[in-house]
Amino acid sequence: MKKTIITVALAFISCVTFANNTYEVNPEKTTSEVSWEQSADLSSFCKAIMKGNLEMVKQLIEFGEDVNEKSLGKTPAMYAARYNKVDILRLLIAHGADLSTKSDGEKYTAKKFAELSKATETLAFLNSVEK
Repeated sequence: MKKTIITVALAFISCVTFANNTYEVNPEKTTSEVSWEQSADLSSFCKAIMKGNLEMVKQLIEFGEDVNEKSLGKTPAMYAARYNKVDILRLLIAHGADLSTKSDGEKYTAKKFAELSKATETLAFLNSVEK
């Protein structure tokens, strides 16, 4: 009787242990068409733009940051357009940002990035600049 109880207890413990282990046969793949989160390689200038830190962007421009230098294949204007940072985009344009430049990978302009991200304020501003 003792052996039967011990055997049943061990079998029960084994079943519970293995039942709690789950294995995903087909893990979901969550990728996006445009990758924006490779912050290790992203320039500090573009990080400040993404965060909307206008004062930092002004300071970096004063220190000689190039408003057309690409980071991860995109210009600072593309990051401003993507993240709907109209004030920063105005500042970049005032300092010579070229809005006709295309990204390395997707071959999109700043306006196209604004369209893709549904940045309505930026789109309205870019449309008024084009006229």
